Amino acid sequence: MELKKFKKIHFIGIGGIGMSAIAHYFLSNNYNISGYDKVKSEITLKLESKGAEIFHLDDPNLIVDNDKVDLVIYTPAIANSNLQYQYFHKKRIPLLKRAEILGEITSLYNTIAVAGTHGKTTTSSIISHILRENKKDGVSFIGGITSNYNSNYLKGNGDFSVVEADEYDHSFMKLKPDTIVLTSVDADHLDIYKSKESLIDSFKEFTSLIAQQDKLIVEESINKLFINNLSYGFGDNNDLQILNLQVKNEKFQFDFKYKSEIHSNFQFRMPGKYNLLNAGGAILACLINGINIENIKKSLHSYIGVKRRFDIHINLPKFKYIDDYAHHPTEIKALLEAAQSFYPEKQIIAVFQPHLFSRTKDFMDDFAAVLSKFNKIFLLPIYPARETPIEGISSSTLIKKIANRNKKLINSPQDLFSNIDLKSDSVLITIGAGDIDKWVVEINNYISLNV
Repeated sequence: MELKKFKKIHFIGIGGIGMSAIAHYFLSNNYNISGYDKVKSEITLKLESKGAEIFHLDDPNLIVDNDKVDLVIYTPAIANSNLQYQYFHKKRIPLLKRAEILGEITSLYNTIAVAGTHGKTTTSSIISHILRENKKDGVSFIGGITSNYNSNYLKGNGDFSVVEADEYDHSFMKLKPDTIVLTSVDADHLDIYKSKESLIDSFKEFTSLIAQQDKLIVEESINKLFINNLSYGFGDNNDLQILNLQVKNEKFQFDFKYKSEIHSNFQFRMPGKYNLLNAGGAILACLINGINIENIKKSLHSYIGVKRRFDIHINLPKFKYIDDYAHHPTEIKALLEAAQSFYPEKQIIAVFQPHLFSRTKDFMDDFAAVLSKFNKIFLLPIYPARETPIEGISSSTLIKKIANRNKKLINSPQDLFSNIDLKSDSVLITIGAGDIDKWVVEINNYISLNV
């Protein structure tokens, strides 16, 4: 597809984290951009400040010069009943899913694709930061807002692109990767895949897209699923082995072994061994693509994370407040372990908003088991996203299964405030992929005013 032939591009669902990054790409290349999203947000306001025309009602007549639209990009979350989708479909205007246009864009670059059910955003943002610090970055499409750049889209003059390879709806099969980092393969999206085995088969099919298997980088726990690939982790049989791990001043210090040589004194500020594994995958991806080890060390030291990934908002000696995107039992378990490793003397309080009725149904017992391990749990109603309710599946059902007396259903920040003690030695963590992030400002303000 020749992208240069298009002049006016319309986005249906432009406010999504993945969609907005693509919109930024076209804006930076001087395309005429319009878009729809049902919610006004910081993301849509930023796009408007860059020149996009955005509206929030599903009405194709609101598109300025809608007869001049020659390409439509839409998110998989948009139903075929969407009025804009129907309008452009009848007009036979090309309609592409987000992954399809990503495949077209990244085919112009040496593409590093990060796949996996967890860890994609952190790993891709680390790779993007290292490439940018070394002036090798072309474009990066990141599934979160990087704290270093306050953006989910980076553009430079280099030859590399970095993209998150989304397994939902088999979207990653539209990409054209040259290097793949595969961080994890846990059961998820069972509404699409039906079984973990089917999900694994899909990841295997995705990894077959690269021409060279020695450009496939796999986290150690899933290494056995693949052959002739590179691996990373803590075990001594990995191509990149993380060694001599210590926690000092709320930072990891570590060494790593690569090609029989030990490289020392690396620092990384993101807590949790899962984040250190993400860093290991990013380091290996950059090494095999020609980035110098000492330059990687400097870049890793200056990396400060992604918003909503162990995002520390309040960091007082006694009371700390963190916000995190975790929405799968495995992610929540890793998040808890990370908090415990950096703050072993404090009680850890979870404020969790389940995401999707189907995911809550599929992993009900797993959610209950991991949430039971927090010192105290506050549970919000399920965030439905694209779904309709499932009978018998609710936060009330989930909380009954949590084996912990310190648990409570809440509906608002005020419910939370009346049940927490800011003078206690505690870490408060808001958790979820829905709209719980809207609570962050109010929680920050309450803590700042009352500590």
